[in-house]
Amino acid sequence: MSQTLKTTETAVLDPVDRRIVAATQAGLPLDPRPWHRVAEQVGVAPDEVMRRVRRMLETGAIRRIGAVPNHYALGWKANGMSVWDVPDERVGEAGRMIGALDFVSHCYRRPRRPPDWPYNLFAMVHGQARWEVEEAVSHMASLLGPLDRGHTVLFSTKILKKTGLRIAG
Repeated sequence: MSQTLKTTETAVLDPVDRRIVAATQAGLPLDPRPWHRVAEQVGVAPDEVMRRVRRMLETGAIRRIGAVPNHYALGWKANGMSVWDVPDERVGEAGRMIGALDFVSHCYRRPRRPPDWPYNLFAMVHGQARWEVEEAVSHMASLLGPLDRGHTVLFSTKILKKTGLRIAG
């Protein structure tokens, strides 16, 4: 599980909230009733844990809760960040088209860094082999048509530990 914490004046974590975040920030227990295990660890009832998690989501203290798969462990060893030069005024449209594809795990806009970096749209593609990623990127290019003013694929060479902000319990 991945949690992204946001500090705001309206999102204040009390000691129980902090224990819940600390207990879950490295992942939920692999258990049919993970929130019950968190409740046991934190020392409150499961319904209290759920109430607090909902409140933290609503106030923005936690922006999201989601699965963070290990693509390598799942057999997806070719991981390529496709980067695209698309017209700035159409990057939202291009991003929605690309981001909707089932083989794209995430898609986002980033600023260009001319003259060396003309790309403003990024889309991660995972495959079991490089040719699968390259085939997917070719499909993306055909979908974008004239919006694609240039692209490349940056393949992963290392596994980096993916974690968000961590707080102490």
